[in-house]
Amino acid sequence: MLEPKKVVPNLTSKLRADIVETPAIIRDASGINLFGKRIKSIIYTMDVAVIANCNADAVLAVYPWTPNTKILQAISTVSNVPIFAGIGGGLTKGLRSATIGFFAEENGAQAVVLNAPTPLETVVSVGKVVDIPIIYTVVNKSIDVKKRIDAGVKAFNVAGGKQTADLVRWLRQELATISPNFPIIASGGKSNEQIKQTIDAGANAITFTAYGVTEATFQKKMEKYRQEN
Repeated sequence: MLEPKKVVPNLTSKLRADIVETPAIIRDASGINLFGKRIKSIIYTMDVAVIANCNADAVLAVYPWTPNTKILQAISTVSNVPIFAGIGGGLTKGLRSATIGFFAEENGAQAVVLNAPTPLETVVSVGKVVDIPIIYTVVNKSIDVKKRIDAGVKAFNVAGGKQTADLVRWLRQELATISPNFPIIASGGKSNEQIKQTIDAGANAITFTAYGVTEATFQKKMEKYRQEN
């Protein structure tokens, strides 16, 4: 006999009804235990308003400019969940990445993220000064997985665009003989089907991109106000 599906009661308030919710299908992922907290959904945004009003398990704070400690401070102020802080790896590397990583940890980040072109020497340098996991971003199949793990990488973040599910599947195969349960985070795409494909390929946690959420929510509210008046 099948057990009845559990109903999860919902608690909210009138003023917080418009919380940004990550796709429910992400709950199907196994998750990653980070310092005792299970992480399944990770919101990818630098919008502090979204960060303060979302239900994600963690925040991926990565952006295309040189890492700025003031930006991290702003995110730390509003976030109620763990922050995965970008510390460079491309133009910003070596001692500078290590220094930013140290600052990130001091300001509450629970993991640091290095970009795809990060040299092994930078991974080692960061590992010497931080006591939080180093996450390495994978964008193609050209990397030597074992060398990066040996250098100190504790999880991979797959960002392969339309090829993400395929890249996750390849990475999971590469890890089969090295560390079968090695953590993989991956971008989920724009549909439930894409997210499911990525989870089925072997991703433990999914990043959800929040583009234009603040603007869309504000437009919706303004339209409602116009109709009411």
